[in-house]
Amino acid sequence: MNKLTANWNYPTAIKAGPGRIRELPQHCRALGMHRPMLITDPGLAGLDIVTQAVQSCRDAGLVCGLFSHIKGNPTGQNVSDGVTAFHSGAHDGVIAFGGGSALDAAKAIALMAGQNRPLWDFEDIGDNYTRVNVDGMAPVVAVPTTAGTGSEVGRASVITDDQAHVKRIIFHARMLPAIVILDAELTTALPARLTAATGMDALSHNLEALCSPVLHPMATGIGMEGSRLVHHYLKRAVDDGTDLEARHFMLVASSMGATAFQKGLGAMHALAHPLGALYDAHHGMLNAILMPYVLKANQAVITDTMTLLARYLGLDKPGFAATLDWVLNLRESIHIPHGLADIGIPAEAVGKVGAMAVLDGSAATNPIPFTPAQYDAILSDAIQGKL
Repeated sequence: MNKLTANWNYPTAIKAGPGRIRELPQHCRALGMHRPMLITDPGLAGLDIVTQAVQSCRDAGLVCGLFSHIKGNPTGQNVSDGVTAFHSGAHDGVIAFGGGSALDAAKAIALMAGQNRPLWDFEDIGDNYTRVNVDGMAPVVAVPTTAGTGSEVGRASVITDDQAHVKRIIFHARMLPAIVILDAELTTALPARLTAATGMDALSHNLEALCSPVLHPMATGIGMEGSRLVHHYLKRAVDDGTDLEARHFMLVASSMGATAFQKGLGAMHALAHPLGALYDAHHGMLNAILMPYVLKANQAVITDTMTLLARYLGLDKPGFAATLDWVLNLRESIHIPHGLADIGIPAEAVGKVGAMAVLDGSAATNPIPFTPAQYDAILSDAIQGKL
């Protein structure tokens, strides 16, 4: 075993290290799978990393199917289609393979495989999770190919309700995949632009967890270290996609961010979710652009936390300003646009998205309970690039 190879058991069983995708068949068998369905997105479905994973399962005697009809922001229809494919192939487990969209869709399909209620009945509101027939859920092995959402260690899926044009969070504690493979070799072909956007998404999870007012000391510690890993490794991964050490630790930072946000998220995600639903924009890029504007809006109550983070990162003159400058400099160094207008978000979003943001589940743990008008003001600045 080299220095990057390790097994962890928090928050689930994690098999970390380059080349560990070769263990996929044995981990499927460990969960009782004989007929797994590998779920990925259409961009990955024809690539070697997917075809080889499917073939390795088949060579090991598993009857492995493939499903890839998933949008960049997965929809309820994508989940329904996946459940149909799952039953048509008489599958007994799921391999969630890809970026956040594929992982979220796969976890939702594994949940819905044994349910009699519609998907939206399990939205993360109140005690809806108690409606789940746990015995009907399919086991999941998760294999992320991007370092961003951390969905591989999450207990929820973000799915777009394409009728209402909103993103809904589907939750159950058992949605947490039973086994995760973090193999940096699967991420080396990710283009620099997507490496940057997904890496900033990982940072947004760690940062928003730190800013959440919820008391969860373990999550705070994880968020600090996850932010430090992004500080040291994101630009390296963007500059040289074949840097296995950088790719490895960005995967780790991603998983850490999704573990830390058990503490909650905030206004970055409260705005990014409706923007993604309305304009089908990349979630990680939205968070990357929104980040400094939300930090600035929260400044009055997060200065102590950002000062602590600045000290942990070893920044000069630690304080809120140092952390904000670090975020801005990092974004610039990896070519993240400064304003939402640069990725096609129109001014017309203002006046519409603020009301949606207040209703988003992430708004509940923003350190300041913003009003719709305040959310619209943040969005207006972010569209114009006015910090």
